[in-house]
Amino acid sequence: MAMRPRSLRASIPRPALHIQPYSSSFRFLNQSSSPSSSTNAAGPSTDNGAGTTSKTTHFGFRTVAEDAKEDLVKGVFSAVAGKYDLMNDAMSLGVHRLWKDGFVGELDPGRRGALRCLDVAGGTGDIALRILDHARERHYDRETTVEVLDINPEMLKEGKKRFKQTMYHNTPQISFTEGNAQELDLPSNTYDLYTIAFGIRNCTSVPDVLKEAHRVLKPGGVFACLEFSKVTNPVLSTIYDQYSFSVIPLLGTILASDRESYQYLVESIRRFPPQEEFAQMIRNAGFTTGGDFEGKGGAGVKL
Repeated sequence: MAMRPRSLRASIPRPALHIQPYSSSFRFLNQSSSPSSSTNAAGPSTDNGAGTTSKTTHFGFRTVAEDAKEDLVKGVFSAVAGKYDLMNDAMSLGVHRLWKDGFVGELDPGRRGALRCLDVAGGTGDIALRILDHARERHYDRETTVEVLDINPEMLKEGKKRFKQTMYHNTPQISFTEGNAQELDLPSNTYDLYTIAFGIRNCTSVPDVLKEAHRVLKPGGVFACLEFSKVTNPVLSTIYDQYSFSVIPLLGTILASDRESYQYLVESIRRFPPQEEFAQMIRNAGFTTGGDFEGKGGAGVKL
């Protein structure tokens, strides 16, 4: 993406699109300043009984040691990997596909030329495939590339399986890498676009993920996150709570023989910061943002 670094123009925001009760927030953000020194990735500390303290975080509604969460999350996604798309369809009545289509459509990859993209927590490859298809079908772009990174090898296997059925298989346009979003083994100032869809809430330290995203993006690069947001309508919030805690774990039992993993996924949505707090975390990592919008939103683009 060819961009001159020093002039910032905010795009005109589009009207908000509210798809309730699964209201997803789109954030389109651009690298600007250095990360704020006030960003603190550490959670609260507890005495471990040996005279020392250990940092804690949440795993759903449970409080766990920070160094334990990664393995717990790996266990969840290893368990659901083979039926992940089926369960997303069941949990959202298929609407997650519309959210992902809208997410990639707003980014409009290929419009300004070929991009080097990093799709984090993207193991099943559904965002990567949408990016490549959009660039090719809308802009005749066969040069854009996507590197899919995920901490879970079982999820990556599902993504590789999906891409074997596409024209991108065994081409330089797609690659899969196992890695940790909080400690990317990737060079700085490398990518034009960083995407993460329904993944950041599962990371142990969101601030660390954001700082790493800032580091690997080129100046002017775009960070785009698709994530669940808080349901503000009280009536819909009540309905959503009942559906989430009663129906979704039951679907996990019926379709995947795994109630606990889907109970965690529901709880992780509740523990994720509200929209305004998350937006400030992004700014603290050094990004310049456009307005905060639910559904479809605006972007700050360095021209």
